[in-house]
Amino acid sequence: MSEIEVSVGGADRFLDPQRAEREDAWTTWVATEAGRRLSELLRGAEDTDADEYRRQAERVIAQILDEAARTALAQGRAVLDARTEETIAARALAQVCGMGPLQPLLDDPDIENINCNGTQVWVRYADGTRERRPQLFETSEQLIALVRRIAAESATGERRFDPGAPILDMPLPGGERMNAIMDVARVPAVSIRRHRYSTTTLAQLRELGTLDGLAERLLRAAVLSRRNMVVTGGTGAGKTTLVRALASEIPPTERIVTIEDVFELSLDRDVEAHPDCVALQARPANVEGAGEITIADLVRAALRMSPDRVIVGETRGHETVPLLNAMSQGNDGSLTTLHAANSAGAFTKLGAYAAQSAERLPLEATAALVAAAVHLVVHVSALPTGSRVVTSIREVVGAEGQNVVSNEIYRRDRTGELLPAAPPSPATVDALAEAGFDVSQLSATMGMGGWSA
Repeated sequence: MSEIEVSVGGADRFLDPQRAEREDAWTTWVATEAGRRLSELLRGAEDTDADEYRRQAERVIAQILDEAARTALAQGRAVLDARTEETIAARALAQVCGMGPLQPLLDDPDIENINCNGTQVWVRYADGTRERRPQLFETSEQLIALVRRIAAESATGERRFDPGAPILDMPLPGGERMNAIMDVARVPAVSIRRHRYSTTTLAQLRELGTLDGLAERLLRAAVLSRRNMVVTGGTGAGKTTLVRALASEIPPTERIVTIEDVFELSLDRDVEAHPDCVALQARPANVEGAGEITIADLVRAALRMSPDRVIVGETRGHETVPLLNAMSQGNDGSLTTLHAANSAGAFTKLGAYAAQSAERLPLEATAALVAAAVHLVVHVSALPTGSRVVTSIREVVGAEGQNVVSNEIYRRDRTGELLPAAPPSPATVDALAEAGFDVSQLSATMGMGGWSA
């Protein structure tokens, strides 16, 4: 159904609630109308807590369904049976008290990103295509009100979203990550990023085409041999998904500490694979400007928690030097991600971040620290089709002055074809072999730089 009138009379169009699409249309109409009435009802009111908002929503939804029933009876039309009405009321309540009008988009498994620019709504699908969706909010104020309510109900503590704190970054109950901006943008903007795979393995990534068989075996051996790895890629390239897959190879007997700005990895929720996992999350300052806990603070705290491995969701600032120190001081097998255009670009980024950190390391010291801390850099590329491909695995060999010396031991183009690559060092070959990697897979044509698949 292409359009639903937001009026009681619009209910006449749904006279066969037994059909699933009609029930869906009823739910959408009731939820939309309830959202509109609640916005008008609560406009100008003091902040409403979650319980009171839910009670108000229940009353409004019941009123809407009663009005629709009276209209149908007055016109001699069929009314909803009790069970169907209860189902519609429950589903509409879940939308109104959950993510409101955005809930149907979050329920669509094919959608990866949701972007709201004021009242405009855009989505990006898993296949890389983008589409503008029908308007979900009558005004930008309705979008702001929804974000404020979600922020107030955050399981990680109430978050502010107002002119004094116009930028919000937080996890949603379903594991999605939401970023919202107001006042400093011409119109309020909300971006929601979804991870379609909450638990992922290297084998699953091979089935999806992200890895070929060689890369799967190499990376599995790298995890088991406790290689410290940096996963690089652009925004939305699948870095977090790859880290999850790498972490799935960590033995369940090991203690893991994860550190993130916003919870996304969720390794602690997979108690069968990671029974001894502690998830830490950074915290912004409160309204008085106190209480901030940074990623760097959490990295230092994690080292006192007896971890076997430390996983930092993303390295992009002051936490760089503490993390590299942790990797070089016995916490082998640690993981992190970094925004970079290619695997070689990781070293430039790490150098820049280290120079900005409290330690203010010069480039020579940074290069030496990276060489001591990082064993492998794994680059994942996003293709226009929406698929992701690991296109490079680079081994860190050492440092010379301000430069990190590395070998690209695995190369793959965007079509999946293996490209010439450099042979790994004896130390890396030995470490991978001890973890079960068959070194005989090295190509007989290694002089040409190739691996055998």
